[in-house]
Amino acid sequence: MILRPATLDDVPALARFANDTFCAAFGHLYRPEDLESFLEEVYSEASVREEVAGDQCIHQLACDGAGLLGYVKLRYPSWYAEHSGARDPIALGQLYTDLARIGEGIGAALMEWAIAEARRRGHDAIQLSVWAENFGAQRFYSRYGFDKIADIDFWVGQHRDDEFLYEMRLG
Repeated sequence: MILRPATLDDVPALARFANDTFCAAFGHLYRPEDLESFLEEVYSEASVREEVAGDQCIHQLACDGAGLLGYVKLRYPSWYAEHSGARDPIALGQLYTDLARIGEGIGAALMEWAIAEARRRGHDAIQLSVWAENFGAQRFYSRYGFDKIADIDFWVGQHRDDEFLYEMRLG
C-alpha cells in the first residue's frame, strides 16, 4: 500500500470511490432525492475537483497496483472550531476505506498519517463528526484518543442525522 496526496488526475476515481463508499455504508438510510442532493453537493467530480484544487482541503490516498483502497481528507479551518476550546483545530472530513478491505490496516495507516500531518502543521486538535449509530467508527476513533465533545446535526438533503463531534487534542 502506498500513501500519497491526491492530484487533479485522481478526481474522477476519488469522486467515484467516495460516492460508492458512502452509498454502500449509508445510502439505505435516506430517501433517493435526499441522497442524490447530498451526493451532488459533496461527492460530484466538480465538488471534489474544487476541494483538491483549493487550499482548504488535503486528500491523502491509499493505493495499491489495482487502484484506490481508501482516503482521508483534512480541512482547515475546521468546520467545528466553535464547539471547542482548542486554539487551532483541523477537521478530519472523511476517512473512507474500501468496505471489502476493512480490517487490513488501511484506515489505521490513513489515521496515523492524518495525526502526523496535523501535528506537522502545528494544530492543537483534530475534530471529526461521526454518525451516532456508527459504533464501529466510534470505537476506531476512540482507540486513537478521540473523545465526544458535542452532539451536532448532519444533513443529507432534507434529512437530519444525529452526529457526535469527536476531538483529539494534540500535545
